[in-house]
Amino acid sequence: MSTSTYIYIFGENDTKIWGLTGRERLQRMLSAHQNDKLVNSVDTIPESAPVLFLNANFLFDARVITAMLGLEKKVVLNSNDGCPAAIRSDGNQAAPLLRNLNSNADHHHKFASLTLARIHLSDLNIDVQKNLKKKDPPYIFPISEANRSLLENELFSGSYKGVTDLVTKWVWPLPAFLATQLCVRHGWQPNHVTYASVVFAVLAGLAFWFGWFAIGLLMGWFMTFLDTVDGKLARVTVTSSRLGDILDHGLDIIHPPLWYLAWGVGLSTTTTPISGLGILMVLMFVGYVGGRLCEGIFHYWLAHFDMFIWEKMDSFNRLITARRNPNLILLTYGWLIDQPALGLLLVVIWHLISTAILGWRLLTGWRTKQTQGTLKSWLEDIDPARDRDLWAVKIFTRAPLNLTKPSAISAN
Repeated sequence: MSTSTYIYIFGENDTKIWGLTGRERLQRMLSAHQNDKLVNSVDTIPESAPVLFLNANFLFDARVITAMLGLEKKVVLNSNDGCPAAIRSDGNQAAPLLRNLNSNADHHHKFASLTLARIHLSDLNIDVQKNLKKKDPPYIFPISEANRSLLENELFSGSYKGVTDLVTKWVWPLPAFLATQLCVRHGWQPNHVTYASVVFAVLAGLAFWFGWFAIGLLMGWFMTFLDTVDGKLARVTVTSSRLGDILDHGLDIIHPPLWYLAWGVGLSTTTTPISGLGILMVLMFVGYVGGRLCEGIFHYWLAHFDMFIWEKMDSFNRLITARRNPNLILLTYGWLIDQPALGLLLVVIWHLISTAILGWRLLTGWRTKQTQGTLKSWLEDIDPARDRDLWAVKIFTRAPLNLTKPSAISAN
C-alpha cells in the first residue's frame, strides 16, 4: 500500500486564468488525487510523511503534478527562470522549507535558498496523453496579468484531443474559444452546455424524422458545436461530474445512428423517397457497430491505447473516418444539391468503407502483435519540439508555448 503524500500550496497570485487563480486551479486539480492529502498547515504533516510543495504562482500541467507525486527523492522542480515551482521533501523539512520560502516571497520565491537537488521538466518521465490521443510538451508557466491571454489560449488549445475529426480540429476552435469565454464570464457550467446539446440532439432527430432537413441540419451542427464546447469548458475550468461525463459520452455513441434512421424516415415525406430503406438501415447499423467494435477490440485486447494513435496513417484516417461530423458533411452536401437521399446513401457507403479500413487495421494490429509482441503508438517516438518538420507532428501535436510570442487558437 502506497503512502499518502501531503500537499501544501504556497504563494499567492490574484491573476485569474479562465476564472481561476493559481491556488484555486491547483485545489481543483488535486481533487483527482484522492489518495493524497491537501493541507492548509505544515504543522499537521507527520515528520516521516512525503510532502509536495506547489507554487500557486505557476500554471501546472496535470502530468507534472502526477510525475512529482510519483518521485521518491527530495528535489526542487525549477521553472525556466530558476523559480521553485514544486518541491518534493518530507514532513521533517516542511516547516523550515516554508519559512525559507516565506522569507523570499518576491519574484515567485526565486531567491529562496534551497539545498535540495534541482531538476527541470526534461528530467520527469511524462508520456503520451492517451485519453486525449496526443503528446504535448509538459509545462509550468508563470502566472501574471501580462501573459494571462497567452495562458488562456494555451490551456484552451491543450484541452483539445490531438487526433480527432477535421471539423473539430479546424472549424470549431475559434468559435468554441469565444463560447467558452462566454460561459466562464456568466458562470455557466459544463453540464449546462451538455444538457443543451442533448436537447438539440433530440430536436435535430425529430426534424429529420419529419423531413425538415434544413432545420435539422442547423440544430445538428449546433449540437456538435456544443459537444465541443462542454468538454473544453470542463478542462479549462477543471470542472467535471460523473453525470456530465456519462451524458456526454453516452450521447456521442447513441445519437448518430438514430439521426441517420430519422433522416431515412424523413425521406418518405419528400418527392424523392429512397427505395430499399430497410436494407440501407441494416447496412448502416452494421457499419456503425462494426466500426465501434473494431476500435474497442483494438483498444482493450491488442494495445491498451486508441487505434487512431497507433500509426500515422491511423491518425490521418481519424480526420475523415465515418463518425458524426464527417457524416454530417455528407448529409449537408446531399441537402445542398437537393438530393437528401444521396446524402444518406453516401453516409451508408462511407460507413461500410470506414469499417472495412478499421477491420483491416485491426487484423494488421493482431498480426503485428503476434510477431513483435507489443504495439506502440507513433507518438511515443516523437518529440513535438524536435520533430516539427514532420507533417504528422505539425498536424497532431502542438509546439511548446513561447511566452514572448502571441499564440493562435488551434486544436494542434
